[in-house]
Amino acid sequence: MSASLYLISDLHIGGEEALSVCDFEDELIAFLKRLEQEDGDKELVIAGDAFGLWEYMHVSGPEKLNAVIKQFPRIFEAFRSAGKKMKITLIPGNHDYELACYDDCVEILKPYNIHLEQVTSIIREVAGKKIWIEHGMQRDPFNTMPQFGNPYAQPVGFYITTYFVGNAGLYSKLGRYNWLKDLQSVYPNEMVPSWLLSNYFYKEMNPILRWLLLPFLVFFGLSVFVFAGAVLEWLGITNTNIFLNNFLFSSLGLLGSLLQLFLIINAVLFVVVLIVAIPLFLITRDVRSTLQRFNILVDEGDLSVQKEENYLNAARDVFEKDPDTVIFIYGHTHQPSLTKLGERVVINTGTWLKRLDYVPARLLYMPGIFVPSYCLNYFKISEADSRIVIDYGIFEKDHGQELDLLQRLLSARAAVDAKDPIPRRTLLDVSKI
Repeated sequence: MSASLYLISDLHIGGEEALSVCDFEDELIAFLKRLEQEDGDKELVIAGDAFGLWEYMHVSGPEKLNAVIKQFPRIFEAFRSAGKKMKITLIPGNHDYELACYDDCVEILKPYNIHLEQVTSIIREVAGKKIWIEHGMQRDPFNTMPQFGNPYAQPVGFYITTYFVGNAGLYSKLGRYNWLKDLQSVYPNEMVPSWLLSNYFYKEMNPILRWLLLPFLVFFGLSVFVFAGAVLEWLGITNTNIFLNNFLFSSLGLLGSLLQLFLIINAVLFVVVLIVAIPLFLITRDVRSTLQRFNILVDEGDLSVQKEENYLNAARDVFEKDPDTVIFIYGHTHQPSLTKLGERVVINTGTWLKRLDYVPARLLYMPGIFVPSYCLNYFKISEADSRIVIDYGIFEKDHGQELDLLQRLLSARAAVDAKDPIPRRTLLDVSKI
């Protein structure tokens, strides 16, 4: 039993090339130092994905862990120092699954006072009640280990992550703004195509071409309106004579002629896009239907609800099997939350990775923008007056100015607020459970 139990997860430290940088290194070290200086009995549990071992393509086995330690000596020295004053426990996630496969990893982490438990879940006790802690990958079909502890039995997610995220780290620096490395921050994964389009348009496209395209995109809606009006007049469906007569353009002289030419070009482009879009729409709809049959593609809104419901159902099952368990903790999905199920609680520990929240552009037909932010959060569980106290804390971190001028102008808002803010303190009355 620990008087105070701290929980974090999904740090994803490590990787090759561009992924060899930890954006929150200073904040993590400061967090460990603060825990080190805090009085009383305490334990820090890292609920999986502490390291990004799947993101290494040129080393294997325990050498991946050695590579992380070599890349981030300051972080591991902070672990070593903090571990002298408190217990630090680590369980494997999917991205650092190799931790569960090699006993050497237990020995490698010992000098840094990190106690590795090669299991899918652990139990802790506070106020005489049990707390269930897991990473959560076993609830995800794409990341469920076929045979936990077998290094050769990898889930589908391993191959996807290693190939796409690993290569993103290798090629990220070739871009104009080194943005590919943030691929692992895109959630849900179904947003990746939109994220790629957004970054191509705002960061990789030739600036001259982008600014030449802007007026066409801005006035695209007006062009469609003028084109539709002209068609209706030409077919005699409406008796107006506004669009075909073009009295407005003629009254503006040369400027009107240029504006008319511009709108005609836009209208022609609209027709071409429309002709191409019809077969593409039919093909895309058929592909989506096929992917949905194989449960590979799910509606983004339904997907988030479905994933959350999977964990809530898992928590209900744990609570039913063991009534002494009052808190169910998981990570994996990178979405911090605290949900009450009667007198019991389900906690998602979130992530320390950069968050990318999609916001629509102010102008129609412009690619949406992914606004960066950080939520370096942790949960603290302790006992006070025969009650379980759940404190929620955040280490503040400025994401810097990653958006360029055009993105800032077109952003519908500068930041995205949490839909369901997590209370800073939650109390569980043990006597009612």
